Amino acid sequence: MTAAERRLALARDIAASVAPLLGPHLALRLWDGSTVPANAGPDQLVVKFGDEGTLAALSKSPKLDTLVRLHALGRIDLEHGDLFDLAERRPSVRGRDLLRAVGPLKLARGAAAFLKVPAGQTKLPWEGQPGAAPGKSGDPENNQKNIAHHYDVSNAFYRLFLDEKLIYSCAYFEDWEQDLDAAQRAKIDLVCRKLRLRPGETFLDVGCGWGALICHAAEVYGVTAHGVTLSKEQLAGAQEEIRARGLQGRVTVALADWTMVAGAFDKIASVGMFEHVGLKNADAYYRGIRKLLRPGGLYLHHAITRRAKPGDDRKLRPEAKAILRHIFPGAELDHIGSTLAGMERAGLEPQDVEALRRHYARTTALWCRRLQVNRAAAIAEVGEVRTRMWIAYLAGVSLAFARGSIGVCQTLASARQKSGAVDLPPTRRDVYRD
Repeated sequence: MTAAERRLALARDIAASVAPLLGPHLALRLWDGSTVPANAGPDQLVVKFGDEGTLAALSKSPKLDTLVRLHALGRIDLEHGDLFDLAERRPSVRGRDLLRAVGPLKLARGAAAFLKVPAGQTKLPWEGQPGAAPGKSGDPENNQKNIAHHYDVSNAFYRLFLDEKLIYSCAYFEDWEQDLDAAQRAKIDLVCRKLRLRPGETFLDVGCGWGALICHAAEVYGVTAHGVTLSKEQLAGAQEEIRARGLQGRVTVALADWTMVAGAFDKIASVGMFEHVGLKNADAYYRGIRKLLRPGGLYLHHAITRRAKPGDDRKLRPEAKAILRHIFPGAELDHIGSTLAGMERAGLEPQDVEALRRHYARTTALWCRRLQVNRAAAIAEVGEVRTRMWIAYLAGVSLAFARGSIGVCQTLASARQKSGAVDLPPTRRDVYRD
C-alpha cells in the first residue's frame, strides 16, 4: 500500500467514525469518489472533499478561514443542496463529541499523516495584488481601496442579484411574500417619510450607492439631492440613473469620502455606509454629520449592528473575521447603544429607532438565491472564485441575521437646539401610513 493509499484509508476510517454523528441527512465524499456512509441517497446533502490537500490544509490551519478559502476555490463543495441546507441539517455536535467518536490517537495519526502533504492552493486570486484593500478604515485613500474591493467588482455583477434599482441595503417588507423590487421601493420611501422630506429642501445621501434614494427623493418629494460614494462603478451607475430620469440640476453625485463633504443640508441619510467608517472614527463621523445639518435638521442613520456584550467586548467571531477579510475589508460593526451615545455626544438627539433584522435576513436570502440562479452569468462576469465567495457570504450573513448574531437599525436623530424645539409631529402615524 502506498503512502497516498494509507492516507485515504485513514481518512475513510475517520469519516466512518464521524458519520453516526452527522445524522440521516448529511454525508461525506472523499477525493476518490467514495462516500461515507456508503449508501448515501440523492436526498442527502453531501460535503465533498476534492483532493487530499484539503485535509492537509485543515490540519495545518484548522480555522474557519481555511474552510472559507477551500470552499471559494471549489476544493470543498456541496452536492444535493446549498449552504442554507447545510445550516438546516447541521447536527448539534460539540467538538468533544467528535473527539470522543474518532478517538484522540486516531485523530493525532490523521493529523500527522496529512501534515506531510502539500496543502495546495489556499490563496485567493485578489490577495497580494497591487492596490489591494488595506483593511484599515480611516484616511480617504484607504477607505477608497476598501470600497473598491467590494463595490467596484462590476455593475453587471450586482444586477444579477439586486433589485431593478440596484439598492444594496436592507429592504423593507410590508409582508413577507412581497417581492424584492417592491420591498426596496418601500424601504427608500420609508427613509424619505422618516426624514419628512419637503419640496425645496436640500438632502444629502452619504454613501449613495447607485443613486436610487437621491433620485426618488428628488422625483417624489421635490428636494434638491446630493450623493457621495467612493465607488467609481457606483458613481457611473448613479450618473446614468440621473440622466435616465431627467433629474440633472436637481440631483448631483460625487466621488468623495465623507470627510470631504462641505455645505449645509436640511436632511441627511446614511444607509448601509457607516459600517465602513471604522469605530475609531465614529465620534468624528457623528460630529461631521452634525456640522453638515442645518439647525433643526434631521439625520437618518441605517447601519448593521452587533450585539452588545458584557464589558463591551468587541472580539469578533471567526465567521465575522472571514467576512471582513475577504468581503468587507476595513468594516466594523457597532452596537445600537454605542450608536445612540455617539450621536448624543455629537449634538444629535435620537428621536426614533427601528430594528429591521428580520428584513435583512430575508433580503440577503433573496440576493443569495438570485445569485445562485444566475451563477453561470456571474462566473462569466467575475470568475468562479469570486462568485462562490459571494454566494457563501450572502448565505452566511442571512443566517447570521436570522439567528440574531447581527442586526440592523434605522435611527432618526435631530440636530439638537438650545430651545429644545424639534420639527416632528407628536406621533409616528404619518410614517407608517396604510
